[in-house]
Amino acid sequence: MTPDFVIGFGREALEMALLLSAPMLGFALVVSLVVGILQAATQIQEMTLTFVPKIIAMVAALLLFAPWMLQLLVSYTARVLENLPTYVR
Repeated sequence: MTPDFVIGFGREALEMALLLSAPMLGFALVVSLVVGILQAATQIQEMTLTFVPKIIAMVAALLLFAPWMLQLLVSYTARVLENLPTYVR
């Protein structure tokens, strides 16, 4: 195992983590922006007003993107397990 291989393997794992988290983080960002604008316009500073919509948006994103995320994760895991003998050498 060379240092280049380890760095490449770690980079691929980080890219996978970013791809898996991007839909939920994107939904949370959009909802936070909308709620922040509404709070600034109405001057309502209620903490639950920011927390509950973000949770709902993240659950909706998870339900919407779960098949894609699962397919991506399964293909990555299968690729790692297929190449495991070459990794061990």
